[in-house]
Amino acid sequence: MEAKKKLSTEIKKKAIELGFDACGITSATLPKNQIQHFRNWIENDNHGQMDYMEKNVEKRVDPSKLVENAKSVVLVLLSYFKNIEYPDTLKVSKYAQGVDYHYIIKEKLNQLLLFIQENADEINGRCFVDSAPVLERTLAQQAGLGWFGKNSMLLNKSLGSFFFIGEVILDVELEYDLPFEKEFCGDCELCLRNCPTGAIVSPKVVDARKCISYLTIEKRGEFVPVEAEMLNNWIFGCDICQNVCPWNKKAKQTQEELLFKYYNQLKLTKSEWLSLTGNQFKQKYKSSPLQRAGLKQIVRNVLGNDYFTLYQV
Repeated sequence: MEAKKKLSTEIKKKAIELGFDACGITSATLPKNQIQHFRNWIENDNHGQMDYMEKNVEKRVDPSKLVENAKSVVLVLLSYFKNIEYPDTLKVSKYAQGVDYHYIIKEKLNQLLLFIQENADEINGRCFVDSAPVLERTLAQQAGLGWFGKNSMLLNKSLGSFFFIGEVILDVELEYDLPFEKEFCGDCELCLRNCPTGAIVSPKVVDARKCISYLTIEKRGEFVPVEAEMLNNWIFGCDICQNVCPWNKKAKQTQEELLFKYYNQLKLTKSEWLSLTGNQFKQKYKSSPLQRAGLKQIVRNVLGNDYFTLYQV
């Protein structure tokens, strides 16, 4: 018991040393009510074209299908909050203003896993950052790192909701943190009231098909007019429901400058976006999350906002 407690303490200390803003540890067994909530979300087609969500349901609800004999999950948070001004038009979400977070967090997680394996015998584990079917927000809540806001984002008292979540799944038992049971949203419904598309259909339930982030990143093919009318000058992601959240007014700012590497390079006009060639796009935003969508889709989003502007007039 003492060894388990000691290792758990050392893991958390190392996570902070590596630059993470918070760390918690939980069991690899997910609560049944959260599993059912996710299944209901899928059954109601709220995932839109994200077929990968439907294909990997069993893996998402059972970490042992990702790591054999999984017992514990180490959860880490990395803030990407920064007080920035968005351009008057054609905005990019805060999370995509710099180097792709997958690279930054995965490197830190690999160091954390190596540290764990060097300080304990015969531990197997794997690191994940949004790249595998893991219900990371559920696990983070269970690890005491926050509560679910009404926009379905995880909220942390110190970090708000502008943070990334990473996890290390291990085949060893550790000392577990208590779940974060209390919610601190109260009667506030700013996220629901300010979502311009009504994507937050009820507290903690988002219909991805109406979400601007989904439309600009996940949706494939051309927009129908009603979708283009929803874009609100966003061309990659959307921060509206997070920007209005009172908890994000108090959040501490990120120390990772690489997360805003492309901030000034993203302030382009419509004509500047449309004049980019494929090679220019790849060079200008070499390690940016925008590469996931590709130039063709970014151009689609830029042109789609013509419908939005027309609709607003």
